[in-house]
Amino acid sequence: MRGSFIALLLLLGACTVTQINQAVSDADKMLGTEQPLTAAEVGDGLKEALINGISKGSDLVSQADGYFKNPEIKIPFPPDVKKVEDKLRQVGLGKEVDQFVMTLNRGAEDAATQAKPIFIDAIKQMSISDAWGILKGQPDAATQYLKRTTTAQLKARFSPVIQNSLNKVNATKYYGDIVNKYNKIPFVEKVNPDLNNYATDLAIQGLFMMIAKEEKNIRQNPVARTTDLLKRVFGSQK
Repeated sequence: MRGSFIALLLLLGACTVTQINQAVSDADKMLGTEQPLTAAEVGDGLKEALINGISKGSDLVSQADGYFKNPEIKIPFPPDVKKVEDKLRQVGLGKEVDQFVMTLNRGAEDAATQAKPIFIDAIKQMSISDAWGILKGQPDAATQYLKRTTTAQLKARFSPVIQNSLNKVNATKYYGDIVNKYNKIPFVEKVNPDLNNYATDLAIQGLFMMIAKEEKNIRQNPVARTTDLLKRVFGSQK
């Protein structure tokens, strides 16, 4: 029956290759002959979804104000030294604090422009052994899998990028100036937290948050599945 249907399409001659392929796919679904997803297809689909999510997520956060004006991922004054911020504002240095927070986020935005290939390379190396479990998992299951398996390596590779970015936008200088001014205040406990480690962790966390959003969108919104592979892989979850 399927062969007769395809032959009829070919005899009509007016159909494009795309229309024929779509018709064949529809016929397979109607006849119950559509081939099941293979492990390779699931793996490729997941990788494609993650790469799409990372590309969009990275592009969003790497533009001006990508972190700074996004309340979900904006990097605040380090909470471990919140007393520094409070004290500085009390002595009239609120402008310096605000300037530092802005440069801190500018550093993350600058670093994000270089983060995409690091994340994409990690995705391409991802094993597909857990692909089926990820496909049937939570809306951010693929992102969580990537986070579990790559965060340590990403942090090691991302840290120097963040450091260079912080130096580039003078965030390190602003922070040093702020800490020095605070440490000169009589009777306060001296502080010197690791700014690079703090900024690196929050920058990566912000990226993963944006990636998870895009993954959830692709899973739930058919319009977001921009390729046949994504439609086939994520459509199979219904």
